[in-house]
Amino acid sequence: MHFTKMQGIGNDYVYVNGFAEKVRDPERTAVRVSDRHFGIGGDGLIIIAPSEKADCAMQMYNADGSAGKMCGNGIRCVAKYVCDHGMVSGNDLTVETLSGVKKIHVEKGPDGKVVTATVDMGAPVLRPSEIPVLFRRSGSAEKIPLVFDGPAEGPLTGGLLTLSDGTETRVTCVSMGNPHCVIFTDTPVKELKLMEIGPMYEHAAAFPERINTEFVNVLSRTHVRMRVWERGSGETLACGTGACAVTAAAVLAEKTERRITVSLPGGDLAVHWDETSGHILMTGPAVTVFEGEINDEN
Repeated sequence: MHFTKMQGIGNDYVYVNGFAEKVRDPERTAVRVSDRHFGIGGDGLIIIAPSEKADCAMQMYNADGSAGKMCGNGIRCVAKYVCDHGMVSGNDLTVETLSGVKKIHVEKGPDGKVVTATVDMGAPVLRPSEIPVLFRRSGSAEKIPLVFDGPAEGPLTGGLLTLSDGTETRVTCVSMGNPHCVIFTDTPVKELKLMEIGPMYEHAAAFPERINTEFVNVLSRTHVRMRVWERGSGETLACGTGACAVTAAAVLAEKTERRITVSLPGGDLAVHWDETSGHILMTGPAVTVFEGEINDEN
């Protein structure tokens, strides 16, 4: 099986051209190729497949083999792959994902290869049942460990989440096609022990489909720093949908402007929550690391 290793600010995946290759067991293959010691190494597997709705489809699998709906860094690399390989002409394309068809605009270098891409990530989803998040209002007798005391129809900004160890944390929950729990903290995010606390958020009872969790320092009105614990993959160097969720949460909490730089361990993303369309636009690099062949029989 031919593969291409690609990364967007360190969020790396193994890509397979599904137009030319058949991946017989993508869940098993994702686990195998993602292993950084015995496989190729990556945050998961992405198959670039034919689509009846768009120029191509992105089929994403996390490092544990579970299916993923959307990946902002991953989809930029999909755009680079299909443009660099002549599968799409021009600088604008569409990609089908499990969270809908996404529009992408690419910028190319002097060699004609894609350098950066801007993805229309759509509007953030704030309705709890659609994130999904289980919660109760203050004073309710329901035993669900996310308490919210805001307006009845408002987003879950500043909800109080109780973890399995009894820790209580203020969170904002957003979906960008996949669920996110955003936590603003004064503790430098580089000091957080994500290997210990990340799984408690991912598997908290309030999140029936598990959760991606972002820990955020607000540096200024136009700049934040974050680390992320992704469901199914653990800590990754970057998360595009997470950066978009952080932007939405920061604007809702009146902590930043609508156009910000999000700094992650792997690099920076430019994110803009457009007030007119209501959509979030994310811009960042896409890089091919190497190509190779792997025996898909084992």
